[in-house]
Amino acid sequence: MSSPLSDHEKRKQISVRGIAGLGDVVEIKKSFNRHLHFTLVKDRNVATPRDYYFALAHTVRDHLVGRWIRTQQYYYEKDPKRIHYLSLEFYMGRTLQNTMINLGLQNACDEAIYQLGLDIEELEEIEEDAGLGNGGLGRLAACFLDSMASLGLAAYGYGIRYEFGIFNQKISNGWQVEEADDWLRYGNPWEKARPEYMLPVHFYGRVEQTAGGVKWVDTQVVLAMPYDTPVPGFKNNTVNTMRLWSAKAPIDFNLQEFNVGDYIEAVLDRNLAENISRVLYPNDNFFEGKELRLKQEYFVVAATLQDIIRRFKSSKFGCRDPVRTSFETFPEKVAIQLNDTHPALAIPELMRILVDLEKLDWDKAWEVTRQTCAYTNHTVLPEALERWPISLFEKLLPRHLQIIYEINHLHLQRIAAMFPGDDDRLRRMSLIEEGDPKRINMAHLCVVGSHAVNGVARIHSEIVKNTVLGNGVNYNISLQGLKRTPLNTLFPGLYMTQSAAPGYHMAKMIIKLITAVGQVINNDPVVGDRLKVIYLENYRVSLAEKVIPAADLSEQISTAGTEASGTGNMKFMLNGALTIGTMDGANVEMAEEAGEENLFIFGMRVEDVDAMDQIGYNAREYYERLPELRQVIDQIQTGYFSPKEHELFKDVVNMLMNHDRFKVFADYEAYITCQDRVNELYKNPKEWTRTVIRNIAASGKFSSDRTISEYARDIWGVEPSDVKIPPPNEPPVESHK
Repeated sequence: MSSPLSDHEKRKQISVRGIAGLGDVVEIKKSFNRHLHFTLVKDRNVATPRDYYFALAHTVRDHLVGRWIRTQQYYYEKDPKRIHYLSLEFYMGRTLQNTMINLGLQNACDEAIYQLGLDIEELEEIEEDAGLGNGGLGRLAACFLDSMASLGLAAYGYGIRYEFGIFNQKISNGWQVEEADDWLRYGNPWEKARPEYMLPVHFYGRVEQTAGGVKWVDTQVVLAMPYDTPVPGFKNNTVNTMRLWSAKAPIDFNLQEFNVGDYIEAVLDRNLAENISRVLYPNDNFFEGKELRLKQEYFVVAATLQDIIRRFKSSKFGCRDPVRTSFETFPEKVAIQLNDTHPALAIPELMRILVDLEKLDWDKAWEVTRQTCAYTNHTVLPEALERWPISLFEKLLPRHLQIIYEINHLHLQRIAAMFPGDDDRLRRMSLIEEGDPKRINMAHLCVVGSHAVNGVARIHSEIVKNTVLGNGVNYNISLQGLKRTPLNTLFPGLYMTQSAAPGYHMAKMIIKLITAVGQVINNDPVVGDRLKVIYLENYRVSLAEKVIPAADLSEQISTAGTEASGTGNMKFMLNGALTIGTMDGANVEMAEEAGEENLFIFGMRVEDVDAMDQIGYNAREYYERLPELRQVIDQIQTGYFSPKEHELFKDVVNMLMNHDRFKVFADYEAYITCQDRVNELYKNPKEWTRTVIRNIAASGKFSSDRTISEYARDIWGVEPSDVKIPPPNEPPVESHK
């Protein structure tokens, strides 16, 4: 039997029992009206639709809060191993509908809102998409948080609370125009600021060797303010936490500067500090952008590790057992999952804390760090396999540079002992890449400092293991080419969507080309009424929720061996869209599950791409051999789609003809033939429907619940739990039974 709880622990376990739930329509209506009056200070005469949305959101959140508190009490009592998922993106979309579903409230809320004379779907549309992510990496992180809560894992998501997200995309005269994504302008009813847990994060400074050890001194300090968002599991009363950090200046306002008329200098420090959490992925085509992005990555890592260690030390058993503070059991109680290379600095930062602050010897600290951290690689693109200049580290994070040098020194010693005399291997596997300038390979740092490394699809894991990280080959490829959007354009489909990072010229040119082709086709007197090219601007989670269920065909046409594994193809499959694609990424496993005959597979396989790389890819050979392809390229080049500016797309044509590392033309003929197969099957509705059903039936493997169950057992060393935490209106968990 455990010893009785102390008064201090009893205070920590203040029960939420007795707080009314929202079990019926009447209670929901009462809560809605109460929040409209007392939270929003409105009545029905002056309330706006947004007020009604906020009243409903607060009503649903009331039902969430008791479970949220109870979950933290349960974790405190049971002290399970906690999973900390570090990601610079969480592409959450909207929260209201998902929360109602997971709490089992959707039908009751729908009826209550109907009785109040409102339309719940209209209120759901008012919610802004959270500006916390941009693509598959962030969407995967969001799905993982949901699954970790549904599987009863004690998990926390850690990231940055971006003030403006990435951007809102507008299409003006065919060109992409970026506008600030001010998603927080009306407030966020789901988050809770936690200023009591604000933490300092240090930058710049210098390293000093003292009698007490190494110290990082004369630093600039930025404060990290946490905002917590609840993440409910599916009908299991578990509500985990996503903690996002917002950057604050230690002194918001310099009154002395203001009083002498220097109004800009008075708020300069505040603006410089808050820039860290201002925008997702600042443009890094210039030095200041690179520095800001590295600041973002260290900012989230430094604040998160302080928070993890604080929780580790202050846990129930940590208070009672002094062994807990020795960090011997740290990997048994803490797992840190690095979602891509962006949080890679968690490895040297944890080493700095353990060696410099907690005074562990290097070998012990390294053992703890490696057993705690695990790394998921998402792509072979340079955007993920980051390489930071040594000079930037020297300026911004001098102590971490020393630690990385030492990690690399010991790493190369081990490699040299295993492969004596193999200097080329040492060069390939070093964390430091020679060149001008010298750079730190963050993917190598993640691999060396983690006990487990995985890709996001089986074929991708093999490529990463055998090529990207195993042999040190660098893929200098660009984002806009990966999806081979030009291949779509050469054979127009119905709906197309894509966004280009503000600094990517070629991606923006491809968007302009798509809209230009669409303008010609949509206004053609022969086919204009039969075929449309529609470009959907500002693609995001809430738009995907409409597009994906409506789609008949999903195009997943990346060059074999270049796509890690998007999640879009899986969502299309689950919603009944058939897939036309290459054997790349998750398409491989989808074909295995559904049968290759139930997908439209075309083009080169990975081994074919490798063979072509050996002999060389010649785009002009396909251009000369295929008359239809030549006609399309000539039309683009001569201004058929840009009659007022004939050479508008010369850069696109030049890229396709001379610099196309994704070999668009090599798969063009197979793509057209495969599209003919699609057309033939579509003419047979019964057979098309049978194929759709086979795909849906085979899509179960791609549930994130299955993925997280494997992560839990194979990487984190924990078991998913189907134990349902008691709801707030039932007695709390008893620890002394």
